[in-house]
Amino acid sequence: MPTGSGAWHPSERELARRAERRRLRVRRTGTAGLSTVLVFALLGLALVLSPGWQRVQETFFSWSDARDSFPLVVEAFWLNVRIFLVAEPAILVLALLVAIMRGTRSAWLAPARIVAVAFTDVMRGIPTLLLVVLLGYGVPALELQGVTNDRLVWATVALILSYSAYVAEVFRAGIESIHPSQIASARALGLGPVRTLRHVVVPQAVRRVVPPLLNDFISLQKDTALVSLVGAFDGVFAARDYSAYNFNYTSLVVVSVLFIALTVPLARFTDWLQRRVAERERAGAL
Repeated sequence: MPTGSGAWHPSERELARRAERRRLRVRRTGTAGLSTVLVFALLGLALVLSPGWQRVQETFFSWSDARDSFPLVVEAFWLNVRIFLVAEPAILVLALLVAIMRGTRSAWLAPARIVAVAFTDVMRGIPTLLLVVLLGYGVPALELQGVTNDRLVWATVALILSYSAYVAEVFRAGIESIHPSQIASARALGLGPVRTLRHVVVPQAVRRVVPPLLNDFISLQKDTALVSLVGAFDGVFAARDYSAYNFNYTSLVVVSVLFIALTVPLARFTDWLQRRVAERERAGAL
């Protein structure tokens, strides 16, 4: 940058524009902050002044009950975390397999394509809650030899099956979004259908669908609470157990806070990743 008398300096008009932009930015920030504080203050005031607030506070926001129930709920909540960590990779593998099967065009693979379509339609049609109950209680009732009767295992399998159907459609959308020229280029280089799918189509498709996949996994983390329906001692079951014995629902608020603490960072990471993907697409990197 040149220095001395020949150096560039903003004109008075440019300085005035900058000052005006700063003034408007400060004004918008102040207005937004004031309106936010005012709205939340009014909502808080309406809540505190409501006739039943004292009873709600004692029932749902009791500090002593939160302190007493916290160790029990946290210990049981780790079961939800473990279910999530087991189910997530299983869902990714199964969903990708179903998406590839559904996208096949070979006549020899028509049965696999029919199975994939039926799987996604049936699993998405059954409510996840109902599927957890059906598998959690139904499969152990069959008393099959060589098959576990653990209701927790089958509840986890139900979550995997249900979410795999949704994630498979996400993968399929990503695969179908790949431009045909990419496939044609790969075939021109001598790659067969399988190698084209493995080295060209799937890697690009996975990068494109990562943000919606993370949204699905946020929902999965919350839905791990459904295993409590089959008697699994998870965070929700522990909270319900405490509330049933103490006639206080603060423990349910405690487990809700734990779910929030786990999902909010993942949600913020999803937002950041979506922005990064959009920036790379605009730059032509994807």
